[in-house]
Amino acid sequence: MSHAPDITAGRLPPEVLERNFADLHPRLGAREAKVAAERCLFCFDAPCVQACPTSIDIPLFIRQIATGNPMGAARTILDANIMGGMCARVCPTETLCEEVCVREVSEGKPVEIGRLQRFATDTLFASGRQLYRQGPATGHKIAVVGAGPAGLACAHKLATLGHSVVLLEAREKAGGLNEYGIAAYKTTGGFAQEEVDYILGVGGIELRTGVRLGRDVTLAELRRDFDAVFLGLGLQAVNALGIDTGGLEGVTDAVDYIARLRQTRDLGTLPVGRRIVVIGGGMTAIDIASQTKRLGAEDVTIVYRRGPEQMSASRFEQELAQTDGVLLRHWLRPRRLIGENGRLVAVELEYTKEEGGRLAGTGEILTLPCDQLFKAIGQAFVPTDLDGSGELLELEDGRIAVDAERRTSLERVWAGGDCVAGGRDLTVVAVEDGKRAALSIDRHLRAATSTQAA
Repeated sequence: MSHAPDITAGRLPPEVLERNFADLHPRLGAREAKVAAERCLFCFDAPCVQACPTSIDIPLFIRQIATGNPMGAARTILDANIMGGMCARVCPTETLCEEVCVREVSEGKPVEIGRLQRFATDTLFASGRQLYRQGPATGHKIAVVGAGPAGLACAHKLATLGHSVVLLEAREKAGGLNEYGIAAYKTTGGFAQEEVDYILGVGGIELRTGVRLGRDVTLAELRRDFDAVFLGLGLQAVNALGIDTGGLEGVTDAVDYIARLRQTRDLGTLPVGRRIVVIGGGMTAIDIASQTKRLGAEDVTIVYRRGPEQMSASRFEQELAQTDGVLLRHWLRPRRLIGENGRLVAVELEYTKEEGGRLAGTGEILTLPCDQLFKAIGQAFVPTDLDGSGELLELEDGRIAVDAERRTSLERVWAGGDCVAGGRDLTVVAVEDGKRAALSIDRHLRAATSTQAA
């Protein structure tokens, strides 16, 4: 090939990196929040509430902000969604609540629901006030596996209901993708851990990190030792590209790199390529592309096998990447990686088209030089972590099958978040799963106690 691979750290000076990774949406001031809140029409049977997976009473919390009561607004938000602070930063409001806002439909400019939600929750966190505490002790003990959004939401709700919770997390920190998987410019200043600390501050939750299901503890042991188990395992494996069998240097999982970036204090020490290709069309593809561009990569191209309308990343996120200088190329799929001396130097792509609703190659080839290729084509659930209980725990489409209350096929085992069938890879959906499962667990345990007492 015509170039030597170029992956190095320190492409940009510290002050530029600091600017590039500053808060994407700075917090509204009190006056700005009041003006923004007063645009709300406080609709009856508001469409924004129906679009919110956690059913936050959006007109109520916005009215509370408009009348000078942001603490009350925070309570309204967190009662429905205990991770309302993070969701205000990362939730795709442009395709959920704000998309159906009456102001958006009539004027093309929605009420800034996400920024108003952040104003309220940030006001609460800045005050240091804890709104929740553990409920009267029930004597029940529940194991929650996975301290991501689903597990944290489940643990918090169970604690407020009076149950004792042991929260098991395989990584060193709680938070799941909020800590390890979100673009750094979307959640700055250590907010992910601040929110985790607030959730654990309710009391009654014992966090044990470095504990992995299937390695350090088995599902059978948890079922034996606890009154109920909730599985919030997330997705542990990155889908294979299908052509990356040569072990070339420069081929990287986007999820792993983002996690590394999120845990790196000095971004100037993080190696990044000069020419980058990202394979995928979802939020992870956008996040890795934008962040590598902000780290100093010169050419960053996202390659997606279908058209822009089929990309799971929202239109806002696609435009954000393009604003960062990322090139989005559609109707292309990877066909072959090209290496020299064990290092990636290019990727061979084939143009695609739809034939009868199915994707087909055209035979036309495009070769893109690149130093780094990031795989961002989705993640998969690893049932082996269930320690041989996979044959008992029913799966659906490769993930854990659950009912409307997030009960699994195993007695006294619930699950939620990305690891369950139908999981949507959204923090807000995972939080709702955790909350729904906690309420179901509570009903189950109280009914069992009543039956025993009778």
